[in-house]
Amino acid sequence: MSEEQAEQLMQQMQMLETYFSDLSQREGTFLNIMREAVASIESIKSLDQKPESEALVPIGMGTYVQTKILSNTKIVMNIGAGIAVEKDFSSAINYLEARIKEVEVALQDTVAKKQDAAGRLEQGKAQINQLMQSASMPKSG
Repeated sequence: MSEEQAEQLMQQMQMLETYFSDLSQREGTFLNIMREAVASIESIKSLDQKPESEALVPIGMGTYVQTKILSNTKIVMNIGAGIAVEKDFSSAINYLEARIKEVEVALQDTVAKKQDAAGRLEQGKAQINQLMQSASMPKSG
């Protein structure tokens, strides 16, 4: 293998490592979204069970205001692009569950890509090790 090929292999490895790192971050983001959605569903369900409850609502800079939540109120949800809509509790839960399913699909795709990238990284490392071993062998002749 020529020096140019070895350099090309090293560049490919660096690109794969960057790609793997990006996929890992994406995986973490999807997991955080799923945790937040599940927590939201649980909060909505608990609000539905208690006729009235008190809560602290953040108003910025670590400042909160105490408020009462009435179970017959609707949930205001951000649905993207700066748009928020009012939904009743069951519609809000259905919406969040649908989003969880979408995120699960994206997460599975990301995990599969991450496994593929990890496999290609291992192959590249094996090639580099083989290259180093062949370069360190004394040439007879």
